[in-house]
Amino acid sequence: MLLVRLIYESLSFAFNSLKGNKLRTFLSLLGITIGIFAIISVFTVIDSLERGIRDSLSSLGNNMIYVAKWPWTPPEGETEYPWWRYMNRPSPTLVETEEIAQRANTVESAAFLFGFSRTVQAGSDNMDNVTIMASSYPIFDVWSLEIDKGRYFTESEMRTGAPVTVIGADIAEELFSGLNPIDHTIKIQGHKFRIIGVYEKKGQDAFGTSMDKNVHISAVSSMYMVDVRNRDIGQNICVKAKENVDTERFRAELEGIMRTLRRLKPIEENDFALNEVSVISGNLDQFFQLFNMAGAIIGGFSILVGGFGIANIMFVSVKERTKIIGIQKSLGAKRYFILLQFIFEAVVLSLIGGIFGLILIYIGTLIVTYAADFEIVLTSGNIIKGLIISSVIGFLAGFLPARTAAKLDPVIAINSV
Repeated sequence: MLLVRLIYESLSFAFNSLKGNKLRTFLSLLGITIGIFAIISVFTVIDSLERGIRDSLSSLGNNMIYVAKWPWTPPEGETEYPWWRYMNRPSPTLVETEEIAQRANTVESAAFLFGFSRTVQAGSDNMDNVTIMASSYPIFDVWSLEIDKGRYFTESEMRTGAPVTVIGADIAEELFSGLNPIDHTIKIQGHKFRIIGVYEKKGQDAFGTSMDKNVHISAVSSMYMVDVRNRDIGQNICVKAKENVDTERFRAELEGIMRTLRRLKPIEENDFALNEVSVISGNLDQFFQLFNMAGAIIGGFSILVGGFGIANIMFVSVKERTKIIGIQKSLGAKRYFILLQFIFEAVVLSLIGGIFGLILIYIGTLIVTYAADFEIVLTSGNIIKGLIISSVIGFLAGFLPARTAAKLDPVIAINSV
């Protein structure tokens, strides 16, 4: 009970002091508010960016390997990307995709995939630089795509290169402005395609890509538009593992099949890359650790300025209330009561400033999310982090002034001018 009463009386003194010096309180609040706004906004943006990138990576599939000409990252143990080593490699092919699906025991499905840009025409309307995504049939299951209107390709349509297409939601909206595009025709490089479906709208991922802006056709159909056999246009084989299959076993089997298909000798190195999302995720961990550290240093300078502001104000407060401190001590107030009184005042001041800073960040996240089409979320973890930082800064900034006040001699304090 004594501790509770002590805390209550100390807080009462602190609040009365803050109310009696509104301008000084406002200036102190402003410094800590700017400091918390700076450091927590940096953490919030970094966290939102990291979440967006990781969500985008997870959509690529954690149980998938992408067979490609180019590796996504430098070889293990190397910091430089040796592109000259990869430029003469052959690109993956549709035939290799089918062989993988037939031979592998750990593979659930494999899809051939690449993309290129073309102008898409619908009647008198044109869209330039539209991404044409060409693939084999299994991509629907490999990527877990969803249809909003119409239907997906049949396996026969994909194999024969039938002139049909499934388009993204943004393409449908741009070219057909509210009309149902199903059974309408679009023209790509002089070739007509009948629309059989529209993909469900998903929005852009962190890399700026989206099925909403794609026109999806059969890989066989695309061979009339681009020399896929002799040109590198980013061909990939997306291979999805069966459930509960060991990753190492999956990778080893896939590597063995590809080496057999490419007729590589045991002493020859792979002329293909096996790219996994986990490799990028591991690199991202290191990247965001450095990013957070840099953000903390940058934001730390702002919060430090706010802390010095509170310390300065508290020293002024001790100077102004020297007589009152002397009277309190002459009436029996203990040294720890005076100490806690000023520490609580500094902590309360800092917490209020921190709360205002968090409110400003929350308003900012709403504005950015609405205006920029990029979701920024002030998480509970960052809110707690902001309040803890505010409390610690308040304690550190108030301790020395509070200690000075607690050590005052009551007789000298009462007689001070």
